[in-house]
Amino acid sequence: MLVKLGKRELELGGPYLGELRESNDILTDYPALRQRMAEDGYLLLRGLIDPGKVQQARRTIMSFMDEQGALTPGTPVLEGVMPRGGKSVGMMGRKGITHHPDVLAVLESQELFDFFRAFLAETPLTFDYKWLRAVGHEEFTGSHYDVVYMGRGSERLYTTWVPMGDTPLEQGVLAMCEGSHNHPSFEKIRRTYGRMDVDRDRVQGWFSDDPLEIIQKYGGRWLTTPCFRAGDVMIFGMYMMHASTTNTTNRFRLSADVRYQPAADPVDDRWVGDNPIGHYAWFSEPEKNVPMTAARAQWGV
Repeated sequence: MLVKLGKRELELGGPYLGELRESNDILTDYPALRQRMAEDGYLLLRGLIDPGKVQQARRTIMSFMDEQGALTPGTPVLEGVMPRGGKSVGMMGRKGITHHPDVLAVLESQELFDFFRAFLAETPLTFDYKWLRAVGHEEFTGSHYDVVYMGRGSERLYTTWVPMGDTPLEQGVLAMCEGSHNHPSFEKIRRTYGRMDVDRDRVQGWFSDDPLEIIQKYGGRWLTTPCFRAGDVMIFGMYMMHASTTNTTNRFRLSADVRYQPAADPVDDRWVGDNPIGHYAWFSEPEKNVPMTAARAQWGV
């Protein structure tokens, strides 16, 4: 099966693209989950959140998008069919939709708080800012570490990626770069790019939009899965290089990123409060941002 990852086509099961390991076999063994996180850099947990909550959140979000004129008239709203040339609908940080009770029932669900309370062995805290996305046709996320966007607080910060409904691979799903969080071949990337801050340094955030370049230069494989189901989550740390497959369908991919950390740890203040400031410099004058190609040349990566 050929998979479009960024602008490349890779064979699932081939030398560059494998399948993610599921961790439901150790779901209630938290020491084992911590060890697996240290080894793999991620946890794929199937059905962690009640699928009914996810479907209700999807219904609410798609109805909101329909009211914005973002969906094709006369098509089932829950399918999220985009009009010709349909692109992303901006919902990140928009409290009117990200903090709707139906959406918070998923992103701040009891299931997630219970999981992180046990996984961290501490009281968890989640950022108030929610990254809610509707990804359009031929759109994808390039390879990056999350630390460059939110690295001013806890070193025990975790991203939780939540697909808002059943999401097949061709609609644009998460992919992890094997070994990028701990393998020695990625150490220089972690020491250079991984210590960057997009607001402080004004450097573009994606390390690369070519997933094959990273594998050929640093080793490892990309890992993904043929389908995510409503209720599944992906949890990973700040130094796990990740990207997404490309949405080659005519339907929006709906997903959200939320962050969890120990409540007692320092917090990146860009993402908490009644009205989080978010990226205050990086987005303000994007024409002044340093291209990643120039930054990588300087870092020697």
